[in-house]
Amino acid sequence: MTLIECTDLVREYTKGEQTIRPLDGLNLAVPRGDFLALMGPSGSGKTTLLNLIAGIDSPTHGTLVVEGTDLATLSKRRLAAWRAVHIGYVFQLYNLVPVLTAYENVEMPLLLHSLSRRERHTRIMQALDLVGIADRRTHFPRQLSGGQEQRVAIARAIVTEPTIIVADEPTGDLDKPSAEAIMELLQSLNRDLDKTIIMVTHDPKTTAYASRTLHLDKGRLVHDSANTDAGIGVHDPKEAMA
Repeated sequence: MTLIECTDLVREYTKGEQTIRPLDGLNLAVPRGDFLALMGPSGSGKTTLLNLIAGIDSPTHGTLVVEGTDLATLSKRRLAAWRAVHIGYVFQLYNLVPVLTAYENVEMPLLLHSLSRRERHTRIMQALDLVGIADRRTHFPRQLSGGQEQRVAIARAIVTEPTIIVADEPTGDLDKPSAEAIMELLQSLNRDLDKTIIMVTHDPKTTAYASRTLHLDKGRLVHDSANTDAGIGVHDPKEAMA
């Protein structure tokens, strides 16, 4: 079942007298439960596409339909409300609030939802436990390693039970062991919880965890390949964090 459908998608902006088109007539269909890696040179449109799918930006032309909703037709207010329900975002540099504990950082997106304090607590602990860092819930970001901070960021992204997880270079600031653990965790979320994941990466090694890889260049899709090795991770998300 198609979850995301882009048709003749264009994003352009003006810089001085020049018109820049990070995306130029892109067509793409993403089925529910896919784990998609986006690759391409700098300026190819990867992050622009990610931000459009996440509802952070809006297309200039074309259509972008996610689960039956054409995002181009939504006002900024409705788009923000849609994003709070459907999108979990994982950033390269974690974007944790330094004065909040791991628990409080994960709680933040839930404050936009009508949940009781008990319901929020249950969801937070489930998310922290799933990424293997419940025992660090009272720690502040400065007390955590980079890999642990990214686990908290992933818990924050999944705590609202979003339709889509988008990840922008989620391992770009991590050492090799931490990067592998994070990718195994994302793969487990996709495989075991059927989460749809769209990830921007420059590292060919991380694409091995995705089910397919798209190569973009100059705002267009130039290559779409299935990944026959997308089974190399572990099966238990907690094992990925051991």
